[in-house]
Order: sequence, then structure tokens, then C-alpha cells
Amino acid sequence: MPAKVGFVSLGCPKNLVDSEVMMGILARAGYEITPRPDAADILVVNTCSFIAPAQQESVNSILEMAEYKKFGRARRLIVAGCLAERYRSEIQAQIPEVDAVIGTSEVETILAACRDELGDSEPAAASGTAAYLYHDLTPRILSTPRHTAYIKINEGCDHPCTFCVIPQLRGKFRSRRFDSVAREAENLAAAGVREISLVGQDTTYYGEDLGLRDGLARLLARLAQIEELHWVRFLYCYPNRITDALLETIAAHPRLVKYLDVPLQHASRSVLARMRRGSHAGAFLKMLEKIRRTIPGVSIRTSFIVGFPGETEGDFRELCDFVRAAEFDWMGVFSYSDEDAAKSFSLESKVGEETIARRRDKLMSIQKKITARRLRRLIGRRLTVMLDGPSEDGGLVWNARLEGMAPEIDGKVCITDFEGVTNGAQLPAPGTLATVEITGSADYDLIARALEFTPSPAARPDRPASDALFPILTAR
Repeated sequence: MPAKVGFVSLGCPKNLVDSEVMMGILARAGYEITPRPDAADILVVNTCSFIAPAQQESVNSILEMAEYKKFGRARRLIVAGCLAERYRSEIQAQIPEVDAVIGTSEVETILAACRDELGDSEPAAASGTAAYLYHDLTPRILSTPRHTAYIKINEGCDHPCTFCVIPQLRGKFRSRRFDSVAREAENLAAAGVREISLVGQDTTYYGEDLGLRDGLARLLARLAQIEELHWVRFLYCYPNRITDALLETIAAHPRLVKYLDVPLQHASRSVLARMRRGSHAGAFLKMLEKIRRTIPGVSIRTSFIVGFPGETEGDFRELCDFVRAAEFDWMGVFSYSDEDAAKSFSLESKVGEETIARRRDKLMSIQKKITARRLRRLIGRRLTVMLDGPSEDGGLVWNARLEGMAPEIDGKVCITDFEGVTNGAQLPAPGTLATVEITGSADYDLIARALEFTPSPAARPDRPASDALFPILTAR
């Protein structure tokens, strides 16, 4: 019987792609991927180390999986990802149940780690020598629903943001080859994927290291020609790299969703300067005006950090005023995490935890009202959604999303009425587009009834979908 391997994947979609690649490498070598930790012979925890809560979640997951090795069937425990890259020696010294540690640049060594053939190795990403990038021929097992998938188009980062340790964990910025990304998208679409989300530390910088001018815009235009796809989106824009060519490309192609994720981090000029991000609220408002003028109906998501060292009450009021003026569709707020490896660790005037929590709650309450108001405006309108499948809450409710709702990040559309469409027939597969009428709204979600379905192209028989659906052990 082949050995069974169970995966825990934590953190962002970029890390999830690494997990999917490792699962694919093992499956090709004959291993069986299992979603049951008690059935696994080998357990792999792919960790996150971006902020303190993510580190704690990673440690807790390692210790939880270690219990299966001590008292269950598992005979081998492997730790991978950002926490492994950052704290390799500490993990090996303090958690004796861990048999192997794989850094962010060593994804392809997972097979050797499972076979206990991994020799002594040192972290490579921080030295700038980490060159590993998966490609279109690299095996992957999708852990997302079959109709939606992520594609990592670049790795690493060259930005000097003082709060961030990603460059130390992921190495220098490097792009995948244009044709490799396009072929992977075509393969996924032929296997039944209907929505692709491009991810990377900074997708807007894609291709510049390869001498490719307007690389992201050109890549999006290429992917927009894949007929089997319904939606193509990309995440994580860097604000000063949003070019006219990029905006015009999004506006010109129906398959490119009218959605931008632009993490701004703050609006105060002084805080942004200490973050080494630059810019200010006024410039951001002009940028948002340009985006909305070029792409009518666009949905915009952003994220901010509150409690950065030196953030005064005046800085925070400026941020709140900016959020009210900007009217984002979606927003996330992070509490500042004082990482000893980040340059901001040495900055003075640290903000207390209670103050940070109060500021986070206040900023989120401002955005909650804005999002709810923007969603109420959609009541009575007929819109196109993508079906994601039955709600986890049960009943006859299906979840769906507008193109301005990224998977697992933003709100959703709850379809409560199919009566006028199905007439007793079976509901269509997830990934199908539907026309709905919005009948209600909540703080972050919409309620709708289905009016019409748009048939999806069939998956090509020579490109079968993955047999493993949701093979990740725990929620990300």
C-alpha cells in the first residue's frame, strides 16, 4: 500500500500554491494524499510567519500534528514554509517530533524529506540564491474547489517596507516565464477551472526582472483569450505600479474581473514614510478616482496597518477620514505586529496593545457601514454571479459571488430561490455563471434569487480534473 500523506496549509494563497505543488510531487511519486490526519503515515505542516498570530497558529498546528505522531499512525512529521525558513534551528531543537524542515526555496525537496533522504541544508531565501519557481509542467493537486484556482506568477520581493519580513523569507523578486503561466492557465481551464486568481508578493511588478514591459497587462490580455475561463483576477497591487496600460487592459476584456486589491497600509504621510512606502491620502484619492473613471463599476479592496510605531491620534484620524472619503468596497485591517526581524522593530514610540485594538475596531466599524451601504444600493438589480456551491449552513441556500468578490476574502451572494429556474431539475455545477436578482443585503453579504444559468464549457477529456478535492487537513 502506498504511504498516505496529510497536509496542513496555513497563511495566504501563495503558500497554498506551494502546498498544492508539494502534494502534486508526492502524488506523482505514488504517495496518497489524505484529508484525515489519523489516516496519515506522514504529516506536513506548511507554515506562515508573516505576523505574530500567524506564527502562533503555525506552532499550534505543528504541536497538534505531533500528537498524531506520538499517539497515532503517523511516523514522520515535516515542517515547511515561512516559519521553517525563519526558525529552522529552533524548530528542530525545541520540537523533537519534527523529522525534517523545508524552507520556502526548497519546495521541490518534499519527496526527499518524506523518504528521509534530505541532507543538512541551510536557509537559501535570505541569501538571494533562492531560484526555485514551479512551472506549467510541475504537478499540482488543487485544494480549492475544482472551478477556481490560484496561479503564482512570481516569488519574492524587493520592496523595502519596514514592517515586512517577506523578502527575508522568500528571497529576491523573480517572475515566472510568460509562456509557462499562460500554459498553466490553459491546462487548468481545460480541466474545468473557470476562475483563476493570479498571486505573488507584488503582481504589478511581474515581468520587469525579465525585461518585460507592462508584463502584468500583457499577461492578463493573454489569459483573457482563454475561452473556457469565465473570470481572471489578480491580487496584491502595489499602488505606485498601477499603470494606464494595466487599467485599460482590465477595462477592455470582459473575462478580466473589474476588481483591484491594493494594500495601501496607511494614509498618513508621516506613517507611510516610516513604513518606507511613501505617498499620502491625497495622492491615493486621485489614484482611486482614476481607477474608477477608467474601469466603470470596479470593486476595490485595500488593507491597512494600525498601531505602527509613532502612529499618533492625529495620524489615525487622518486614516479614518481617508477611509470615509475613499469608499472602498472591501477592507481589511491588521494590528501592527512588532517582528524582531523587521526594520520597524528598532523604531521608537511603540503603540500599546489596547490602543491598537481600539483603533482596529474603530476603523473596521467605519468600513462596515460603508460596505453595508454600498451593498444596499444593489438591491433590485440583476447581476451576474458565479455559483460556488451549497452553503455550509445547510438548507437550500447556495453561495455565489459577484466578480467584485474574491474567493475566501470578500463577501458572498446567498441564493435562496431557484424555483423560477430549475423547475425540479438538478442544479448546475459550481463554476456556472448565473443571472440573479438581488433581493436583500447584510453587512457583508447579499441575498438573491436565481433567474437564469449560463452553460459552462465542458472539461476536455484529455485534461481530467484533480481526483483530490479539499485534501487539506485543517481550515486555512
